[in-house]
Amino acid sequence: MQDLALILKKDGLLSDADFSRLETESYTTGMSLDEIVERSGVVDSIGLTKAKATLYNIPFVTLKELASSPEALAKIPESVSEHYQALPFEFDAKTQLLSIAMANPLDLQTIAFLEAKSATKVKPFMAMKDELVSEIPKRYSQGLSAEVSQVLKESVDSDANRRVIDVEKIGDVIREAPIAKIVATVLEFAVKARASDVHIEPLEAHTRVRYRIDGILQEKLVLPRKVHDAVVSRIKILAELKIDERRLPQDGRFSFRSDDQEVDLRVSSLPTVDGEKIVMRLLRKSSNIPSLSELGLRGMALKNIEDSIKVPHGIVLITGPTGSGKTTTLYSVLHILNTPRVNIVTLEDPVEYQIDGVNQVQINVKAGLTFATGLRSFLRQDPNIIMVGEIRDNETADLAIQASLTGHLVFSTLHTNSSSGALPRLLDMQAEPFLLASSMTCVAAQRVLRKVCDNCSEQYAATPIMIEEMKKVLGPLYDAYVSKLDGKPVMMTRGRKCDKCGDTGYRGRLAIFEVLKVTEKIGKLILERAPAIQIEKAAVLDGMVLMEQDGYIKALDGLTTLEEVMRVAKT
Repeated sequence: MQDLALILKKDGLLSDADFSRLETESYTTGMSLDEIVERSGVVDSIGLTKAKATLYNIPFVTLKELASSPEALAKIPESVSEHYQALPFEFDAKTQLLSIAMANPLDLQTIAFLEAKSATKVKPFMAMKDELVSEIPKRYSQGLSAEVSQVLKESVDSDANRRVIDVEKIGDVIREAPIAKIVATVLEFAVKARASDVHIEPLEAHTRVRYRIDGILQEKLVLPRKVHDAVVSRIKILAELKIDERRLPQDGRFSFRSDDQEVDLRVSSLPTVDGEKIVMRLLRKSSNIPSLSELGLRGMALKNIEDSIKVPHGIVLITGPTGSGKTTTLYSVLHILNTPRVNIVTLEDPVEYQIDGVNQVQINVKAGLTFATGLRSFLRQDPNIIMVGEIRDNETADLAIQASLTGHLVFSTLHTNSSSGALPRLLDMQAEPFLLASSMTCVAAQRVLRKVCDNCSEQYAATPIMIEEMKKVLGPLYDAYVSKLDGKPVMMTRGRKCDKCGDTGYRGRLAIFEVLKVTEKIGKLILERAPAIQIEKAAVLDGMVLMEQDGYIKALDGLTTLEEVMRVAKT
């Protein structure tokens, strides 16, 4: 039967020349064409497995993209899973259907055995053999699943095994409770995986747990719907939120220790149609504040920022969307300026990291402490340097300008997509052009992108399409880069994907910047209320490197990939 080879040919995985060569070999050796295709190694294992799934009409799954389901894993013991190379990954309680990824889903005898063992109906899926070999032990032992599976068993058994508890020992029992273990395990995994946020989301049939790792959300765990309310209540108790209030959003915080790391968690609850969603932001107390060069600033951009923060007055703005690392950049700047000779006061919502020697104030809208009222009070505190978390309204913008004109150095953030867009935005906030032109020192726009994993990085020659794109975006900067190569080909870097980077090819993050220094020429454009595009053109003529260009240069230097720059800088 030659169906497999024909599918591979149709999908473009087997060229006409290879098909003809292997077909000839089949006639001369007497072996089937499919067998020769498998042995030849012409098609990679993933292409071959997908083609087999198509041939046998069995759904194909990639295990690395599937979240762990402790309920599914509890149905089949690890020893059985390893022996038959069959990994349970989803269980539907309503239909009593267990989805299992198998290397050989045509083995009806094994399927019958697994159905008897799990006391459920089994739906087989095809998966790559290599993935099963590596993923089965991981899912049962290293990840969340092993511990959470045990917790779920305990929660099921708890009604049957009721016991009388001594009042004096009740605190220990609460700490040992299965739900407390689930929450602790979820948080421990977040710390180990370097996650910045944890999302616990109720869906109609189950609860999913997602982690934001290096800026990208990844689904890692699926919990049965019945434990959702208990998990949410446990987190609300820790964050000192009202357990019985499920109709309104709430905010709180608590601290958590894992592997000698103390982590502050900012907790937010939100009522959805399927139940309460919880998002926890992880703020590591032990994390060091990076230097400006470690963030990704260099060359003219770094010099412009360093020159601007040395000036004793004026406004320095950091712009970008939510989650673009603006606050981290401001903390790095404050860390440089923080000496006993200056008085630094900050107004933040919320205070994310505490810096010794800096007077940090938390916004409290309910008590009447807003950015505007706080900024007005700051001027009576004899400050040298003021940091305002965000300029949100006309009053805050006006006060920030007045503070800079009276001899203070003011730092703040603004939600604009580019550095040049910040100036017209402030004019929209009723800022006077002549005051803005004399107070603004520098505007930096930034985005955060993922770095190529150091452990599995590899170099490869840039394709003609990549070179064409880089020439278009970089212009003379590309010619300057190529001139340093002495005729060698342009090389790019990518991650092969490994365990250290969670099979993503990326590990860690850095920022890309565009830094606009407010020169006399830019000042005149502000007075004329010029549009952002005109300000940007003038800044580029003064030597400003655009954000997308900065990203492409970092991709050429092997720090990231062009795909990552396009994902982040095009928005």
